[in-house]
Amino acid sequence: MSTAHGNDRRIDNIEFNVADIARSKAFYGSVFGWSFTDYGPGYTEFDDGRLRGGFTTDAPVRAGGPLVILYADELVATQQRVEAAGADICRAAFDFPGGRRFHFRDPDGYELAVWTAA
Repeated sequence: MSTAHGNDRRIDNIEFNVADIARSKAFYGSVFGWSFTDYGPGYTEFDDGRLRGGFTTDAPVRAGGPLVILYADELVATQQRVEAAGADICRAAFDFPGGRRFHFRDPDGYELAVWTAA
């Protein structure tokens, strides 16, 4: 995930839960020319030349599509705004290599995540 300044509260990353990372890399690499960086057996970052995202096997493949991830300079303040606006936190804040994030459901039930750099 990028850490460029000036991206506070903007879409930063899209994460796909996949059944087989190698298969997803082969598909998106051959069809769209994406490049990849592996971060262990359960996560691979993709780069399409404009936007980065990830393939993960750390959670089941879910209906509804990929996980949209927004960046926030201040994770706690952003979570407070999310909750004040009426959204439900569906995954409490957790650490991962490079940062911290939480997940929420918007008023229509879409799950999104917000992250900040370590």
